[in-house]
Amino acid sequence: MRRDIPPLAEVRRITQKKRDAWWTVLLVDPVATPLVRFTARRTNITPNQITWGAFLLGLGSAACFALGDWKWLALGAVVYHLSFILDCMDGKVARLTGQGSVFGAWLDFVFDRIRVMVCGVALMGGQYDRTGDTLYIWLALAVVALDTLRYINSLEIFKIRHTMRKQIKTRMRAARRAQNEAELAFMEDLLRENPSADIEQDLQRAAGEAAPYTMAQGEGAGADGEAAPAPRPQVIDLHQEFRRKFPAYLRVRSFLLRHRIRAHLVSGIEFQMGVFMIGPLFDVVMPATIVSGVLLLVFELAIIYKLLLSTRDFTRTIDSFEEERVMTAA
Repeated sequence: MRRDIPPLAEVRRITQKKRDAWWTVLLVDPVATPLVRFTARRTNITPNQITWGAFLLGLGSAACFALGDWKWLALGAVVYHLSFILDCMDGKVARLTGQGSVFGAWLDFVFDRIRVMVCGVALMGGQYDRTGDTLYIWLALAVVALDTLRYINSLEIFKIRHTMRKQIKTRMRAARRAQNEAELAFMEDLLRENPSADIEQDLQRAAGEAAPYTMAQGEGAGADGEAAPAPRPQVIDLHQEFRRKFPAYLRVRSFLLRHRIRAHLVSGIEFQMGVFMIGPLFDVVMPATIVSGVLLLVFELAIIYKLLLSTRDFTRTIDSFEEERVMTAA
């Protein structure tokens, strides 16, 4: 038994993400985190072994789904949830024990996609065999397509945001070298670290009543020989236009983040749970799949729209750097 594993409260701090899907926060973490501590203390199981276990349980749930009868559907739903709990545990064990690896991350991602594909085909195939309704064949294709869309879209949006940030940081580093300006921060990062910090100022900004965002790194002293105030970083807000158009979103987002829940309420996780848990458990596979798919598309379109507005803020920010450069040169 390992003696270096900390108490449960510390394990939560180390292993749980600062923001996560509401299904994970409410229905998975309360079970997974104590199991992670027990696994790390009492066993030598590695994160990759847990990933394999989650994958095999996923295949077991697919076998249950393929049988089509409600009792097997309910069992398949329970097994799928257990599979998802294990799927959440592998990363937590890796963070807690320092056993994470690039290959482990790849294995986890690939197994997740295969599990969704196999379970989707098995579930809809079982229902087609049970009812003869050809709509289930199209739903099988839809489940695989929507899951693929979600993760491709997520990766591409991440790449675009990373590129925008990189370009802005490059411009700011050049400006600091030329003018010795203060450091740079992004508003979204500041709000993520402390969700309630600037919410009132955000609301004022959204209403057009506040000055540009700034957040001090620290407060120095005044005159009389004391230290000068610490420089204030320039805060770049790439979601300024979105906040201005949807001011109520700020309060909702702040509330959710204080409870570790991300604002993207229907993502790939909730989509999977709607299709592979709620639908089979209550024998409403078709309605649950359609509703889950529609909600996933709505939230994905909202994310794309938010990205569009963010690119406009990015363009304005880059243009402002050019204007400052021209004025400085003049």
